Amino acid sequence: MTLEILYEDNHVIAVTKPNNIPVQADDSNDKDMLTIVKEYIKEKYNKPGNVFLGLVHRLDRPVGGAIVFAKTSKGASRLSNEIRKQTFERKYLTVIEGHLNNSGTLEDYLVKNRKTNTSYVTSKDTKDAKRAVLDYKTIGVDEALSLLEVKLHTGRSHQIRVQLSNQNTPIFGDQRYNKLSKVGEQIALWSSEIKFKHPTKDEIITVTRQPPNRYPWNRFTN
Repeated sequence: MTLEILYEDNHVIAVTKPNNIPVQADDSNDKDMLTIVKEYIKEKYNKPGNVFLGLVHRLDRPVGGAIVFAKTSKGASRLSNEIRKQTFERKYLTVIEGHLNNSGTLEDYLVKNRKTNTSYVTSKDTKDAKRAVLDYKTIGVDEALSLLEVKLHTGRSHQIRVQLSNQNTPIFGDQRYNKLSKVGEQIALWSSEIKFKHPTKDEIITVTRQPPNRYPWNRFTN
């Protein structure tokens, strides 16, 4: 694959993660984004030995779009701190089955089942339940589908997928949380914008990447 660089300097690199490539190595032994970006840095800058690359945030394997890594330990520490303080802004585009209000906030409590690698909505008092909050805005509709922009306030496992499924508006092509999805359909969830304060400069960095021009995304393009 050809690595698409969205932003790069001494401390930070942002790239496009294609669909269905893991962010880090897993049991599949498939090539992962951490390895791909490390190889790019090693080759471009002729670096000997191991290359440092900090994993700041994650995207689910089937999900594509913008992702940010840290090239230095200082960058990793400061970006991770932004995520803790919720000043590291993440926006997604997603196509859902059905329709929601024009805009709104979803707040739920989620529990992750590590054996099945799935999450589910539960009550606040459930053991290990974690608060999950997102804002959404409807930016396109047709007869059966809607295009939403989603802003995450928390980063729970499979959060957007679970919360939208819980509204009976699951994400198109989500093989795990959408009973209507067909085998072979690609999940319509895309990391479209990341905004953060640069680790060493008094500067806000905004990284954007639009989803691919294919179904169902192209139902909402002019």
